[in-house]
Amino acid sequence: MTTGTVQLLPLAIVAGLFALFIISGLRTSKNQATEYGFSGGYSGRIGIGASIASNWMSAASFMGLAGMFYLKGYFAMAFVVGWTGGYVLLLVLMATQIRRFGKFTAPDFVGFRYESETARTLAALISIGIAIIYSVAQFRGIALLVSWLFGIDYIPAVLVGASLVVSFVVVSGTLGVARNQKLQYFVLITAFILPLMLLTRKLGYFWILPQFGYGTAISDLQQQFGFSWSDPFLGTSLFQWLALCFTLMFGTAGLPHVLSRFYMVPGIRDARWGVVWGLFFIALIYWSAPVYGVLARLFEARAGLQFNAGVADAADMVVLSAAGLGGLPLWTIGLLAAGGISAAFSTTAGLLMTGSASFSYDIYPRLIRPDASEADKVFAAKGFFLVLAAIVMVLTLKPWGMIAEIAAFAFALAGNTIFPAFLLGIWWSRANAAGAISGMLLGVLITFAPVLAGDVLPWLPKLFPVTSSAFIGAPLVMFVMIAVSLMTAPPSQSIRRFLSAEVHDCPEE
Repeated sequence: MTTGTVQLLPLAIVAGLFALFIISGLRTSKNQATEYGFSGGYSGRIGIGASIASNWMSAASFMGLAGMFYLKGYFAMAFVVGWTGGYVLLLVLMATQIRRFGKFTAPDFVGFRYESETARTLAALISIGIAIIYSVAQFRGIALLVSWLFGIDYIPAVLVGASLVVSFVVVSGTLGVARNQKLQYFVLITAFILPLMLLTRKLGYFWILPQFGYGTAISDLQQQFGFSWSDPFLGTSLFQWLALCFTLMFGTAGLPHVLSRFYMVPGIRDARWGVVWGLFFIALIYWSAPVYGVLARLFEARAGLQFNAGVADAADMVVLSAAGLGGLPLWTIGLLAAGGISAAFSTTAGLLMTGSASFSYDIYPRLIRPDASEADKVFAAKGFFLVLAAIVMVLTLKPWGMIAEIAAFAFALAGNTIFPAFLLGIWWSRANAAGAISGMLLGVLITFAPVLAGDVLPWLPKLFPVTSSAFIGAPLVMFVMIAVSLMTAPPSQSIRRFLSAEVHDCPEE
């Protein structure tokens, strides 16, 4: 994006929404430890779904997904299938069972289920790592939007964006963030779909439901300009598509900030219906993202602009570009920018809060200060939140890849570690601490080995692609967990009775 020009009207729209979120947060802000990721309030099944969707609808979904469709066409469907399929996994295999455990963080679950402080600490460190990587993707999206809004270069935009995120959470308070997520989803869905309706109407396509009317644009691209957007696996392979799809699926079912939503609901049915509503709200965005990618390519082709597949920044900003090329008024582009920042802010807040909760609840009082009071935990959570934000800001200064690609790496880590530990922990009573620790360590190794040793061992990135390693990695981790568990002592009778009586034989609430 060009720099040097401040976008006054879009900036005013963003500032107005930011003020709305702050006021809403101040109205409900609290300082109790229970609101820093240790537990939470109940807001109804639809509210749970809206919060899940808002927590999920990140910059990767709002900006990065459209950019992937713009660059890679059908291949980007792996993101849609993988991310939504992960929620189906959660709904069928894990959501209600997680609620029956009654724990409030992913490390808390691991520590209780496997009766191991070592496993708990390892899960906490992994959760922090996932939060950092995923937040880098969000900070990148925020920085690109800030760069466009203020007309500044990328690196200063990273610093400004990080300051805004920290100010948002600190001023509004964490309870305000949690309750803001429902408001943020309403803003996000309106900001995403309204400009899309205006674009498709301007082109003469079916605009009332643009998600069903953009097939004509795909046909026009192919017939008029020879671009086969819908050709499967063009320039890639079936293995790469499946690897990405299943990695995102396993990773979705293993993201700590998503799993934490099910610890906070009062009943099993609430956990299940929260996922159903969340999946519906998420689908509204996912049905719409491909349209922006297709329309951007169509507008460029009609304007005689040369397609440049190597400009990652342009692809990640294609949602705004499509609106600009389509001649929409500036206020609609500002609305899109506000939606993108809302999506990134919401997810970043949830991620950093989850990471700080993992430290202040699962590491700080157990390894650093055993006599820590509730006030000490709150102080530790706030302090570590700032530390995490600083780490993410520094990492974001380097453009590691597109927003969706960075996010996919976080999903790979979650799919290789947290997902196997939860899945076997719920459904196989013989899984023990030794197996869980071995599996999670192997999962970390599988995730980072292609990055650290890919140049020396070129077969590693082929077998375990950087963004798609859980396709083979997660089954391999589960195999190791089973083998190590069978070779070591079984878990205690008490935890096995708990699984039998409380998790699997518990009546519906």
